[in-house]
Amino acid sequence: MHKIEPVRIAIIGLGYVGLPLAVEFAKKHKVIGFDILQRRVDELNEGKDCTLEVSEEELKKVLTFDYTVQNGLYCTSEKDKLNSCKVFIITVPTPVDKNNRPDLTPLIKASTLVASVLKKGDIVVYESTVYPGVTEDECVPVLAEKSGLVYNEDFFVGYSPERINPGDKEHTVANILKITSGSTPETATTIDNLYRSVIGAGTHKASSIKVAEAAKIIENTQRDINIAFVNELAMIFNRLGIDTTEVLTAAGTKWNFLNFRPGLVGGHCIGVDPYYLAQKAQEVGYHPEIILAGRRVNDGMGAYVADQLIKQMIYNGTHIIDAEVLVLGFTFKENCPDVRNTKVIDIVRRLEEYKVKVCIHDPWANSDQVKQEYGVICQNGESKKRQYDAILIAVAHQEFKHLDLTKLCKENTVVYDIKSVLPNTMVSARL
Repeated sequence: MHKIEPVRIAIIGLGYVGLPLAVEFAKKHKVIGFDILQRRVDELNEGKDCTLEVSEEELKKVLTFDYTVQNGLYCTSEKDKLNSCKVFIITVPTPVDKNNRPDLTPLIKASTLVASVLKKGDIVVYESTVYPGVTEDECVPVLAEKSGLVYNEDFFVGYSPERINPGDKEHTVANILKITSGSTPETATTIDNLYRSVIGAGTHKASSIKVAEAAKIIENTQRDINIAFVNELAMIFNRLGIDTTEVLTAAGTKWNFLNFRPGLVGGHCIGVDPYYLAQKAQEVGYHPEIILAGRRVNDGMGAYVADQLIKQMIYNGTHIIDAEVLVLGFTFKENCPDVRNTKVIDIVRRLEEYKVKVCIHDPWANSDQVKQEYGVICQNGESKKRQYDAILIAVAHQEFKHLDLTKLCKENTVVYDIKSVLPNTMVSARL
């Protein structure tokens, strides 16, 4: 691992991306972890991480309440604590609005914040997923205007896209090769060396910031398109009366078959990033057919699943109005508390259109957060006390793989397993 003198680094945003990165850098450098939410700062200073990306033991090893020490993680919401930093790494979200258009507001606000403490010789690195050109065309002008400094003379910029996989304890930040880039050759080398000092998997120095931005945006777009393809296959095979899982298992015996599975595509990355690339493509006069077609398929899967469940219930003779359906799982992926952009809500909303009573059970999701963001309630305490007309397994949490459904089922209960969690003998239908 490359040796480099300790640097005072500011990490702006201590969420799923920022916190693991801050902890890793804090093992070798002094890190000021900044977040605008005081409750998040307080939680971290107690050694707790609600995202479950960093364990209490790992967090407490690097936490420090001494602002002056050479290394360690100092968490704060006070802007003046950033004054002494030389490198600023921005890890804020890049969402889309209700019309699926890129919303750069968090990025611009973070850039404005950093500009207020920017000094000559400082470096600003962006990790947020964006379309090619955002760093130099949208963020740099904010840094320059608000700081009064000259780009590539007084301050310098880089882009090193995050590759965090929420809930994945194997592919952690230090174990994933990191793409780096900089606004000048010297800056690119400095940034690459900085990341190389803590990233055990090594780095790949891209030739430009735009190349690094483009590399990141196509990673998730590629996955989105591949999942859309198998989702479409699932819909076709459903009409043909063929088990999609069996088809994919058979096809997967070929060495170069890509092992994607059908399902809901939510979260803050795969369900969002393709819209960033599509937006930029349209700005330069190209209409992206495949990217948007994939998005349409995946965005429609929640409604499709709900409709298929209702059909199965009707086939079983269930009276739909006021029927009770248990939805197992609400987070956007398995074994992770992240509910951002979860597509399970699309299933819930569609079922409610049929006047069905929906009960949600998810041992990973924060009930207060679910209620605040989506207006629905996780009834974890009450969900196992009655029987249901249908049970839908929406997320493949580990807890669901050995679940005894017999006490929850009526005589004609439909069990719909989206993620192929349970054996065939226990389910009525799969995606």
